[in-house]
Amino acid sequence: MKQVVSAAVVIVICLQASIGRADDRPPVRQQRALPAVLQSAFRQTCVKCHGKNGKVEGKVNLLELKTANDLLAKPALVRDLIEVLDSGYMPPEDEPALASATRKQLVTQLRELLRVAIGSQKTVPRTPIRRMNRFQYNNAVQDLFQLNVVVFTLPERMLREYGDYFQPQTGKMPRQLRVGSRPLGKSQLIARRLAGVTPFPQDLRAEHGFDNRGDHLSLSPLQLEAFLKLSRSIIESADFNKRTCGIWKTFFASPEDADGSDVEAVVRRRLRSFLTRAFRRPVEDQMLDRYAGFVMTQIRTGESFTDSMKSAAAAAVASPRFFYLYDSAALSAPKDGTNSFNDFNLASRLSFFLWGSFPDQALLDVAATGRLHAPKVLGQQVERMLQDRRLKRFCDSFPAQWLQLEHIISSTPDPQKYPQFYFGKYRASMHMMLEPLLLFETILIEDHSILKFIDSDFSYRSDLLDAWYQSGSKGKPGSPVVIQFRRVPITDRRQGGVITNAAVMTMTSGATRTKPITRGAWIASVILNDPPEPPPADVPQFSEKPSTEEKDLTLRERFATHRTRADCASCHRRIDPLGFALENYDAAGLWRETYKNGRDVDASGTLFGKHKFTNVVEFKDALLAEKGRFTHAFASHLLSFALGREVGVADSLALDQIVRETAAADYRFRAMIKQVVLSEPFLQTPAAKTVITETPKSKTTRLPKATTR
Repeated sequence: MKQVVSAAVVIVICLQASIGRADDRPPVRQQRALPAVLQSAFRQTCVKCHGKNGKVEGKVNLLELKTANDLLAKPALVRDLIEVLDSGYMPPEDEPALASATRKQLVTQLRELLRVAIGSQKTVPRTPIRRMNRFQYNNAVQDLFQLNVVVFTLPERMLREYGDYFQPQTGKMPRQLRVGSRPLGKSQLIARRLAGVTPFPQDLRAEHGFDNRGDHLSLSPLQLEAFLKLSRSIIESADFNKRTCGIWKTFFASPEDADGSDVEAVVRRRLRSFLTRAFRRPVEDQMLDRYAGFVMTQIRTGESFTDSMKSAAAAAVASPRFFYLYDSAALSAPKDGTNSFNDFNLASRLSFFLWGSFPDQALLDVAATGRLHAPKVLGQQVERMLQDRRLKRFCDSFPAQWLQLEHIISSTPDPQKYPQFYFGKYRASMHMMLEPLLLFETILIEDHSILKFIDSDFSYRSDLLDAWYQSGSKGKPGSPVVIQFRRVPITDRRQGGVITNAAVMTMTSGATRTKPITRGAWIASVILNDPPEPPPADVPQFSEKPSTEEKDLTLRERFATHRTRADCASCHRRIDPLGFALENYDAAGLWRETYKNGRDVDASGTLFGKHKFTNVVEFKDALLAEKGRFTHAFASHLLSFALGREVGVADSLALDQIVRETAAADYRFRAMIKQVVLSEPFLQTPAAKTVITETPKSKTTRLPKATTR
């Protein structure tokens, strides 16, 4: 193929509602007094640290709040006040405690104010236009051409399936299965793929977020050139042929017994279907004319039919309309004119959430009727998609990022202290990282309660993991390529769930000792979705080896000095109980009762100022007693992933609704997914039309110049 296909220039204008701007709220006609219970609590308990004598901790000055209108103008502050009061973090433990009834009254009043504040906003925040990340691009290209090979290898896809065990339509995971670990086994990078195709760099995960965040997925001129080269390398690969490409016969192959106008009719028919799938919405006639005109010009100048169609296909997958995810103006509004919702936008949003790729024909067909946004129809599509094998892509993307499992890849416990962790050039972490991922898949496929992420009565183990949990001995590693896992019951509640598995315990430790603060921060971020602030820059490093004076101290006693700093104390009050609850697990996740110096491990603490615990089992019970809080946190992670943006205060009411409906469905995982899809933030309409302009370099004819406003 000699033709040079299009270059592209993307111009994006995104108008979004801004939380807290005066022009986003209706004018306030009268001042409302602060509820008496708030006035009293602020004055008697809070302003000592938040306003009195110029002291403003956390940049919160409660003396500035004269009326209820002042709080309504700051919904983010209202949400923060609810969180610190409801969690028991405020007032601090060295201040007089609030009576339980008073605290409940405060939270109730603040929640009502938050409801009013959010209700006064015109819209929820919109997900900005964003390009596909590397994972999504690979999937979309594979689906578009129906390839039976991968486009390029993805090390970030941690769990490799052997034997097609993932069958969500059955509603059951097998008792035994065969899997592999991609990032930690070099042989796992060998897969059937397109020769000569080099992937663009892996997209980084947002801090406390995911790698599909719109504010992170920008496109530089260099990246744009890379997309152009990538599209050509895919089409020109020696492995891109009729044996690997499922649409070869219906799209690329020359039509039989067709000439002249018949050929052009075939080209237009094929391109209309292809471009509709590639761009996830019906292709406009003007756009179709440009692509068809290009192909016919190529054919008339001597190029073969197949090569001409290849050039058009390369142009399509290099188009911003393909690799950008965006909401366009309504294309499929209901004919009664009562709703301008664009169901094609919804179809794309839904498929990239659950399948990490574009909609299939069935979903596009429903979108074309304008009925996809109807709750019953949308619910039916969600159920259908949850039973499709493409759901594996959700499992390949969301759980590893939610659990931050990338940290296990760099975990290297001291070989002298943990020789059983290593076998040849491989590590036990190959097995460890697969356990929570298989648990996640099982809870999803079998539709268990999400509370089993906290405490499950089953897991999947290899021989090595069995030996690890039972005695810390060196079990049989098996093949570095294919690892046998089997389902096992969990009767010891010190195990089970994602919190206490060996992967999390190892990746939140150093080479020789545990890191309670790191573990506490992990629990706060992953399980409670309440990530702590970064530590002050001038905090001294904690010594790995105890000094002579500290040799008889426990780790908890050594860390106590960090709580003496006022700017550290508030965060340590939150994360210390979470981290030290796991202190019985050593740096490689093995159970211990005492330290090397003979002192007993102290795993006691208090969760949210009201749930006392003395060991990790009681800690799990405390978390389960706050199951609504965990459900809210998990729903926040899931909604953020689904939307491709950070969840903000404007999403609070929708999250509360998701939590209520999930609880009513016995906390079933699929019920939560369905409620996320039915939520107002997910059912969003475009905030503004998007401008996408393509300017080709072809001298023969201009390839698609597409514009939406």
